[in-house]
Amino acid sequence: MRFVVVTGTGTDVGKTVATAAIAACAAGRVAVVKPAQTGMAPAEPGDLAEVSRLAGVDDVHEFVRYPEPLSPHHAAARSGLPTLARDAAAERIAALAGSHDVVVVEGAGGVLVPFDGTTGWTVLDLARDLAADVVLVTRAGLGTLNDTRLAADRIATAGLTADVVIGSWPADPDLAARCNLDDLAAMSRSGHLAGVLPAGMTAVTDFRSEARAALGPAFGGDFDDVAFRAAHRPQYRS
Repeated sequence: MRFVVVTGTGTDVGKTVATAAIAACAAGRVAVVKPAQTGMAPAEPGDLAEVSRLAGVDDVHEFVRYPEPLSPHHAAARSGLPTLARDAAAERIAALAGSHDVVVVEGAGGVLVPFDGTTGWTVLDLARDLAADVVLVTRAGLGTLNDTRLAADRIATAGLTADVVIGSWPADPDLAARCNLDDLAAMSRSGHLAGVLPAGMTAVTDFRSEARAALGPAFGGDFDDVAFRAAHRPQYRS
């Protein structure tokens, strides 16, 4: 049984696509959990609907939903709805272990976004509770080194390590994105990028094949980090 917690350096870095890719490549019985969905009305399709569409995984679980696009603790307070308790979330996710081989959990926002304004628990607490593998999704371009290092260091402070995945690699990467590859790989648990997801993956016709090509062997894919970085690494004057 394997738990995988997907978090990010911030909002809109590609967590949902990464979650779908991991679910699509996982072997055996797969479930996907979104503990807290914000910014969606009760009947509106949320992140799990997109995961199901892309990965073809229908065993999905959302615990709480708040209508305003805010962090879960603020969204709960604004709506007057109950916050999500850490113990309850961990217990509900752990209960899936008996009937699944892999459970993928998508967090909200970045690594330190609180789910509860009173206790301030975060996705890292949930990852510890589940003894989960952590995937840190980040951006490719200028500014990502600071964001990713801060997130990776905070993950390490929590006693965890993370596999780094680039959430959206442009078709025509600029110099900053190409220069960042080796640095981002060095921040990953294995010293290698666990995946590089091409921009536009939500529109491809064969998502599963694209996911396998974009994720490394640790997540059931064929992505070759060393070859990818060698192909995109810029020349340096020494």
